[in-house]
Amino acid sequence: MNFSRLSRPADGTYPLHGTGTVPTTISTAPGRCLLQFMSHLEHNRRAWDTLVSRQERHTLAARDEDFADPLATINADGWLGEGVTGKRVLCLAAGGGRHSALYAAAGGVVTVVDLSPAMLALDRAVAAERNLPIRIVETSMDNLRMFATGEFDLVVQPVSTCYVPDILAVYRQVAWVLRPDGVYISQHKSPVSLQCAVEPNAQGRYELREPYYRAGPLPDVTGSPHREGGTLEYLHRWQELIGGLCQAGFVIEDCREPPHARASAAAGVFGHRSQFVAPYIRLKARRVTAGNSSTFNGKNKDSSVNLWLPE
Repeated sequence: MNFSRLSRPADGTYPLHGTGTVPTTISTAPGRCLLQFMSHLEHNRRAWDTLVSRQERHTLAARDEDFADPLATINADGWLGEGVTGKRVLCLAAGGGRHSALYAAAGGVVTVVDLSPAMLALDRAVAAERNLPIRIVETSMDNLRMFATGEFDLVVQPVSTCYVPDILAVYRQVAWVLRPDGVYISQHKSPVSLQCAVEPNAQGRYELREPYYRAGPLPDVTGSPHREGGTLEYLHRWQELIGGLCQAGFVIEDCREPPHARASAAAGVFGHRSQFVAPYIRLKARRVTAGNSSTFNGKNKDSSVNLWLPE
């Protein structure tokens, strides 16, 4: 086995980006409460550890059938070309024993990063069970400075940017660790999905409940298939999701809205709501620099074509 783990600092704190701290009310004695200021990172770390202890959705490891053809499992969009064999892959904010194991089984040289020790314990267990060499690093998605510049060929990030207030900070960190011409595949919660009510109204429609222009975390929910109860989630507008990616030095090569709509689904369930609101968007982006600005979508363009690049 070839495991490596970078833990939280000895004082238990994380470097903060974005809004700093958020208030959290905790019980201290019967009839008394203490308003404690806790970083959004620490809050979500504890929340995800709790979700793992309850074996909630998104905390279940890859199944045996997923490993029958791991490349087919991870390459449904065809964005990985001929595969990931020998490629240095960062599975970002992707603990849980699924992404890291499947990319390693498909031949990638895999590092997995997550904020939650409990989620990473699942990666460690699957790696040991299947004899997969996976490097495991505990850190926030917006703090990747322990890695070298351009260390990875491919960064894969499942739905997770909703757990940090500043998505541009994440994009900048990805740009730091991804080599020039490297690929960044990420999936995000659609902002309109985060605005919408979980249950339909009397007319069977889903109302916009949350403002599009807002600050701070969204109100907590219970039992929603679109949200993770107990976590702090943030709505990122399209100009942040798309514009921020461009500002960080990427060109977008493709995007998909994974289909979840089900015409036969009963009102209020995931498939029914997805007929009205696409819950996710998946993006394929390529890291560009002055040295590869004449390359777009993997094809050589006329050398007279210049892309504007951020400083």
